[in-house]
Amino acid sequence: MKVKRNKYESRRDFVRKAGKVLVAGPLIALPLLLSKKTYAKEYVWQIDPFKCTTCGNCKTTCVLTPSASKCVHAHVLCGYCDLCGGYLKEGAKTISTGAEVQMCPVGAIERRFVEEPFFEYNINEDLCDGCAKCVKGCKDFGNGSLFMQIKQDLCVNCNDCAIARNCPSQAISRVPADMQYRIKDRI
Repeated sequence: MKVKRNKYESRRDFVRKAGKVLVAGPLIALPLLLSKKTYAKEYVWQIDPFKCTTCGNCKTTCVLTPSASKCVHAHVLCGYCDLCGGYLKEGAKTISTGAEVQMCPVGAIERRFVEEPFFEYNINEDLCDGCAKCVKGCKDFGNGSLFMQIKQDLCVNCNDCAIARNCPSQAISRVPADMQYRIKDRI
């Protein structure tokens, strides 16, 4: 003898089964979706050293303190001068390592004697606050071997970069992550 079900029981069964599928489906599909590799390029913020006007906004507008923007030294362009425009203030009375004659307000540029009359200059990124004073001095009175870059290990990659928004020369833009540093190898 056949048992007749009423139409409401069959609907309840259907809803019950559909509910199980709706709950279990995403749980099964989620690992599959997460395991797929995406080929979309990731983009990061970076400064074009040829457009940068060394305005100082990198220091004051970055959401990080100190700024993720740091001075970088292209040693291949450097003249290793005794009178380095990025190291010494304009009009300095003496050539020394004293804070009163240094361009950098936080002492982030380290000067090391090589041989007469040459010195090697290195940037201590832990001290650099991104003010760009040394970069301006190097552009004005030197070879332009100092330039600004956003350090990707520090940058939080804001969706709307405050530095880019306030850059008067539009020197900051999104670049592919595989080309995250723009090397300055020419003047």
